[in-house]
Amino acid sequence: MTTTELPLTRLILGRRAFGALGGSKAPLMVERNVMVYRRLWLMLASGFFEPLFYLLSIGVGLGKLTGAVDGVPYTDFVAPGLLAVSAMNGAVFDSTFNVFFKMKYAKTYDAMLATPLRVGDIAAGEITWAQLRGLLYSTAFLAIMVVMGLVHSWWALLALPVTVLIGFAFGAVGMACTTFMRSWQDFDLVTLALMPMFLFSGAFYPLSVYSDGVRRLIEALPLYHGIDLLRSLTLGRVHVGLLWDVVYLSVMALIGALVAARRLERLLLT
Repeated sequence: MTTTELPLTRLILGRRAFGALGGSKAPLMVERNVMVYRRLWLMLASGFFEPLFYLLSIGVGLGKLTGAVDGVPYTDFVAPGLLAVSAMNGAVFDSTFNVFFKMKYAKTYDAMLATPLRVGDIAAGEITWAQLRGLLYSTAFLAIMVVMGLVHSWWALLALPVTVLIGFAFGAVGMACTTFMRSWQDFDLVTLALMPMFLFSGAFYPLSVYSDGVRRLIEALPLYHGIDLLRSLTLGRVHVGLLWDVVYLSVMALIGALVAARRLERLLLT
């Protein structure tokens, strides 16, 4: 018996968290991914090290050569931005490359549809797993920030829920975009989208260094809103304007999840 055929009484009974996405059986998808990655834990953990290396090289190394940025030491300024990047990377890479392989080559989803799972369950389960992977990276990175003394407020307790929101938003949109991919070459577009966001969303420099036009463009990027939220929470600079960041990411997550579910239904059932 495969993991997608587990008895309903184990994981399904009473679960209606995914509502319109048809996600009552989505936990089965999460359990399947957990079982798969039990033997691939090194690959799973590898995604955590990229933002850590940036923190140690740019945040700490370059921070020794710079003064305060936006009123705080440079390392303290950079760390929350890289925390947002950790959540984004974990969610995006799992919801794009892995989903594409399962859909186009392994035909994993076709096999799942022969079980009680529905397309909505698959979409909700994969987005949830991508979100959990982002949360895993974020938790480890936040723990390092605490040890290094880079957290300055009890508001930082809300940082992990924010990374969940960031992971959900990027995971949902990543999966939605993957349904439009035709070949591996199309994933160059993923890199083309992620790299500018990583460099210019305010992770390394305050927006004040840019012109007004560039600043407005950056403020339209989703990663900027995640960085703004996390930086404000870890530095204790909470204000009502942060609600706009929450709304932006929530709407992004909802639209991405709905598009992903509908596109998967079209691809897998027609």
